[in-house]
Amino acid sequence: MNRTHGRRSDQLRPTFIIPHCQHHPPGSALIEVGNTRVICSATIDDRVPPFLKGTGQGWLTAEYSMLPSATRERVSRERNKLSGRTQEIQRLIGRALRSVVDLNSIGERTITIDCDVIQADGGTRCASITGAFIALVEACDTLYKEGATFPVTDFVAAVSVGLDAEGNVLLDLDYNEDSTAVVDCNVVMSGIGQFIEIQSTGEGHPFSRRDFDKMIDFATAGIDELISIQKDALGHQLIWRVGRIG
Repeated sequence: MNRTHGRRSDQLRPTFIIPHCQHHPPGSALIEVGNTRVICSATIDDRVPPFLKGTGQGWLTAEYSMLPSATRERVSRERNKLSGRTQEIQRLIGRALRSVVDLNSIGERTITIDCDVIQADGGTRCASITGAFIALVEACDTLYKEGATFPVTDFVAAVSVGLDAEGNVLLDLDYNEDSTAVVDCNVVMSGIGQFIEIQSTGEGHPFSRRDFDKMIDFATAGIDELISIQKDALGHQLIWRVGRIG
Protein backbone atom coordinates (compact mmCIF):
# COMPACT_ATOMS: atom_id res chain seq x y z
CA MET A 1 0.00 0.00 0.00
CA ASN A 2 1.59 3.26 -1.16
CA ARG A 3 0.31 6.49 0.38
CA THR A 4 1.28 10.10 -0.27
CA HIS A 5 4.20 11.33 1.82
CA GLY A 6 5.09 7.67 2.44
CA ARG A 7 2.57 7.52 5.27
CA ARG A 8 1.52 4.59 7.37
CA SER A 9 -2.16 3.72 7.35
CA ASP A 10 -2.62 5.37 10.77
CA GLN A 11 -0.59 8.52 10.01
CA LEU A 12 -1.80 12.07 9.39
CA ARG A 13 -0.64 14.09 6.42
CA PRO A 14 1.93 16.79 7.33
CA THR A 15 -0.20 19.40 9.11
CA PHE A 16 0.68 23.00 9.87
CA ILE A 17 -1.37 25.83 11.34
CA ILE A 18 -0.29 29.45 10.96
CA PRO A 19 -2.19 31.73 13.40
CA HIS A 20 -2.86 35.44 12.81
CA CYS A 21 -2.66 34.98 9.05
CA GLN A 22 -4.94 37.97 8.33
CA HIS A 23 -4.66 41.54 9.57
CA HIS A 24 -8.28 42.63 9.92
CA PRO A 25 -10.37 39.91 11.66
CA PRO A 26 -9.87 39.40 15.40
CA GLY A 27 -9.10 35.74 14.73
CA SER A 28 -7.59 33.97 11.73
CA ALA A 29 -5.51 30.94 10.77
CA LEU A 30 -4.16 29.22 7.70
CA ILE A 31 -4.23 25.44 7.98
CA GLU A 32 -2.30 23.15 5.65
CA VAL A 33 -3.13 19.44 5.68
CA GLY A 34 -0.99 17.86 3.01
CA ASN A 35 -1.98 19.72 -0.15
CA THR A 36 -5.27 21.00 1.32
CA ARG A 37 -5.12 24.62 2.44
CA VAL A 38 -7.89 26.59 4.13
CA ILE A 39 -7.97 30.17 5.40
CA CYS A 40 -10.17 30.42 8.49
CA SER A 41 -11.32 33.65 10.10
CA ALA A 42 -13.57 34.69 12.98
CA THR A 43 -15.34 38.05 13.15
CA ILE A 44 -17.59 39.46 15.87
CA ASP A 45 -20.77 41.52 15.41
CA ASP A 46 -22.65 43.25 18.22
CA ARG A 47 -25.98 41.75 17.21
CA VAL A 48 -27.73 38.39 17.21
CA PRO A 49 -30.43 36.70 15.10
CA PRO A 50 -33.99 37.85 15.93
CA PHE A 51 -34.80 34.71 17.92
CA LEU A 52 -32.03 35.57 20.41
CA LYS A 53 -32.73 39.28 20.93
CA GLY A 54 -33.24 40.13 24.59
CA THR A 55 -32.01 36.74 25.82
CA GLY A 56 -28.48 37.82 26.68
CA GLN A 57 -27.17 34.88 24.67
CA GLY A 58 -24.84 35.04 21.71
CA TRP A 59 -24.59 32.97 18.54
CA LEU A 60 -21.98 31.34 16.33
CA THR A 61 -22.46 30.63 12.65
CA ALA A 62 -20.19 29.48 9.84
CA GLU A 63 -19.74 29.96 6.10
CA TYR A 64 -17.70 27.76 3.79
CA SER A 65 -16.55 28.34 0.23
CA MET A 66 -14.04 27.07 -2.27
CA LEU A 67 -12.05 29.14 -4.73
CA PRO A 68 -12.70 28.22 -8.37
CA SER A 69 -9.03 27.30 -8.77
CA ALA A 70 -8.87 25.19 -5.58
CA THR A 71 -9.47 21.93 -7.43
CA ARG A 72 -7.89 20.24 -10.43
CA GLU A 73 -10.70 21.42 -12.66
CA ARG A 74 -12.18 24.87 -12.14
CA VAL A 75 -15.39 24.95 -10.12
CA SER A 76 -17.96 27.68 -10.66
CA ARG A 77 -18.55 30.23 -7.91
CA GLU A 78 -21.75 29.77 -5.93
CA ARG A 79 -23.33 33.14 -6.57
CA ASN A 80 -27.07 32.99 -6.03
CA LYS A 81 -27.68 29.62 -4.36
CA LEU A 82 -25.44 27.43 -2.23
CA SER A 83 -25.09 23.79 -3.19
CA GLY A 84 -26.35 21.14 -0.81
CA ARG A 85 -22.74 20.11 -0.10
CA THR A 86 -21.73 23.65 0.87
CA GLN A 87 -24.74 24.05 3.17
CA GLU A 88 -24.02 20.71 4.81
CA ILE A 89 -20.37 21.58 5.44
CA GLN A 90 -20.97 25.01 6.90
CA ARG A 91 -23.67 23.65 9.19
CA LEU A 92 -21.22 20.97 10.35
CA ILE A 93 -18.58 23.60 11.08
CA GLY A 94 -21.08 25.69 13.02
CA ARG A 95 -22.33 22.71 15.06
CA ALA A 96 -18.81 21.55 15.84
CA LEU A 97 -17.64 24.92 17.14
CA ARG A 98 -20.85 25.76 19.01
CA SER A 99 -20.40 22.56 20.98
CA VAL A 100 -17.35 24.05 22.71
CA VAL A 101 -18.58 27.64 23.13
CA ASP A 102 -20.44 29.06 26.13
CA LEU A 103 -22.78 31.30 24.16
CA ASN A 104 -24.00 33.05 27.31
CA SER A 105 -20.50 34.32 28.03
CA ILE A 106 -20.21 36.32 24.80
CA GLY A 107 -23.35 38.38 25.38
CA GLU A 108 -25.62 39.33 22.51
CA ARG A 109 -22.95 39.03 19.86
CA THR A 110 -22.56 36.85 16.78
CA ILE A 111 -19.28 35.15 15.93
CA THR A 112 -19.06 34.36 12.23
CA ILE A 113 -16.57 31.75 11.10
CA ASP A 114 -15.45 31.93 7.47
CA CYS A 115 -13.61 28.97 5.95
CA ASP A 116 -12.26 29.56 2.44
CA VAL A 117 -10.57 26.66 0.69
CA ILE A 118 -7.71 27.92 -1.45
CA GLN A 119 -6.47 24.45 -2.40
CA ALA A 120 -8.35 21.16 -2.08
CA ASP A 121 -6.93 17.66 -1.86
CA GLY A 122 -9.44 15.92 0.38
CA GLY A 123 -10.54 16.56 3.95
CA THR A 124 -11.55 20.19 3.50
CA ARG A 125 -14.39 20.07 6.05
CA CYS A 126 -12.17 18.49 8.68
CA ALA A 127 -9.34 20.95 8.01
CA SER A 128 -11.85 23.81 8.23
CA ILE A 129 -13.04 22.75 11.69
CA THR A 130 -9.51 22.20 12.99
CA GLY A 131 -8.21 25.52 11.64
CA ALA A 132 -11.31 27.51 12.53
CA PHE A 133 -10.87 26.56 16.19
CA ILE A 134 -7.67 28.63 16.27
CA ALA A 135 -9.43 31.64 14.75
CA LEU A 136 -12.27 31.22 17.27
CA VAL A 137 -9.96 31.23 20.28
CA GLU A 138 -8.12 34.31 19.00
CA ALA A 139 -11.40 36.15 18.46
CA CYS A 140 -12.77 35.21 21.89
CA ASP A 141 -9.56 36.42 23.50
CA THR A 142 -10.50 39.95 22.38
CA LEU A 143 -13.73 39.64 24.44
CA TYR A 144 -12.17 38.11 27.53
CA LYS A 145 -11.82 40.03 30.79
CA GLU A 146 -9.76 38.76 33.71
CA GLY A 147 -11.84 36.79 36.18
CA ALA A 148 -14.59 36.03 33.67
CA THR A 149 -15.47 32.75 31.97
CA PHE A 150 -13.56 32.23 28.75
CA PRO A 151 -16.11 31.53 25.98
CA VAL A 152 -14.28 28.49 24.57
CA THR A 153 -14.76 25.55 26.92
CA ASP A 154 -12.62 22.88 25.22
CA PHE A 155 -10.60 22.07 22.14
CA VAL A 156 -12.20 20.59 19.04
CA ALA A 157 -10.70 19.00 15.93
CA ALA A 158 -11.82 16.76 13.08
CA VAL A 159 -10.28 14.14 10.83
CA SER A 160 -11.34 11.79 8.04
CA VAL A 161 -10.88 8.05 8.10
CA GLY A 162 -11.95 5.38 5.66
CA LEU A 163 -11.73 1.88 4.31
CA ASP A 164 -10.11 1.18 0.95
CA ALA A 165 -11.05 -1.52 -1.56
CA GLU A 166 -8.48 -3.91 -0.07
CA GLY A 167 -10.00 -3.59 3.39
CA ASN A 168 -7.31 -1.31 4.85
CA VAL A 169 -8.34 1.37 7.34
CA LEU A 170 -6.74 4.68 6.38
CA LEU A 171 -6.46 7.87 8.42
CA ASP A 172 -6.71 11.36 6.91
CA LEU A 173 -7.58 10.52 3.30
CA ASP A 174 -6.36 12.69 0.45
CA TYR A 175 -8.51 13.16 -2.67
CA ASN A 176 -7.30 10.05 -4.51
CA GLU A 177 -7.89 7.86 -1.47
CA ASP A 178 -11.24 9.43 -0.67
CA SER A 179 -12.53 9.10 -4.23
CA THR A 180 -11.87 5.34 -4.28
CA ALA A 181 -12.72 4.51 -0.64
CA VAL A 182 -15.55 2.04 -0.03
CA VAL A 183 -16.23 3.57 3.40
CA ASP A 184 -15.91 7.26 4.17
CA CYS A 185 -16.06 8.65 7.71
CA ASN A 186 -15.56 12.10 9.26
CA VAL A 187 -15.07 12.31 13.01
CA VAL A 188 -15.29 15.45 15.18
CA MET A 189 -14.13 15.23 18.79
CA SER A 190 -13.51 17.47 21.77
CA GLY A 191 -10.26 17.80 23.67
CA ILE A 192 -11.47 15.56 26.50
CA GLY A 193 -12.16 12.78 24.02
CA GLN A 194 -15.92 13.11 23.59
CA PHE A 195 -17.57 12.68 20.20
CA ILE A 196 -19.30 15.69 18.67
CA GLU A 197 -20.22 14.20 15.32
CA ILE A 198 -19.55 11.05 13.32
CA GLN A 199 -20.48 10.95 9.64
CA SER A 200 -19.93 7.46 8.22
CA THR A 201 -21.16 5.97 4.96
CA GLY A 202 -20.61 2.60 3.31
CA GLU A 203 -20.27 3.99 -0.21
CA GLY A 204 -19.01 0.75 -1.79
CA HIS A 205 -20.53 -1.84 0.50
CA PRO A 206 -21.63 -2.26 4.13
CA PHE A 207 -18.91 -2.42 6.77
CA SER A 208 -18.51 -4.38 9.97
CA ARG A 209 -18.51 -3.25 13.59
CA ARG A 210 -14.87 -4.36 13.74
CA ASP A 211 -13.97 -2.05 10.83
CA PHE A 212 -15.90 0.80 12.43
CA ASP A 213 -14.16 0.35 15.78
CA LYS A 214 -10.76 0.40 14.08
CA MET A 215 -11.68 3.55 12.16
CA ILE A 216 -12.71 5.25 15.40
CA ASP A 217 -9.46 4.17 17.07
CA PHE A 218 -7.46 5.67 14.18
CA ALA A 219 -9.54 8.87 14.27
CA THR A 220 -9.19 9.27 18.03
CA ALA A 221 -5.41 9.03 17.88
CA GLY A 222 -5.33 11.39 14.89
CA ILE A 223 -7.44 14.00 16.67
CA ASP A 224 -5.20 13.82 19.74
CA GLU A 225 -2.29 14.69 17.45
CA LEU A 226 -4.23 17.51 15.77
CA ILE A 227 -5.07 19.03 19.15
CA SER A 228 -1.36 19.00 20.01
CA ILE A 229 -0.74 20.91 16.78
CA GLN A 230 -3.49 23.38 17.73
CA LYS A 231 -1.86 23.94 21.12
CA ASP A 232 1.50 24.63 19.47
CA ALA A 233 -0.19 27.16 17.17
CA LEU A 234 -1.97 28.97 20.02
CA GLY A 235 1.08 29.12 22.28
CA HIS A 236 1.17 29.33 26.06
CA GLN A 237 -0.57 32.71 26.12
CA LEU A 238 -3.87 31.28 24.83
CA ILE A 239 -3.78 27.57 25.75
CA TRP A 240 -4.52 28.25 29.40
CA ARG A 241 -7.58 30.34 28.55
CA VAL A 242 -9.49 27.46 26.93
CA GLY A 243 -11.87 26.03 29.50
CA ARG A 244 -11.07 28.71 32.07
CA ILE A 245 -13.91 29.54 34.46
CA GLY A 246 -13.34 32.72 36.46
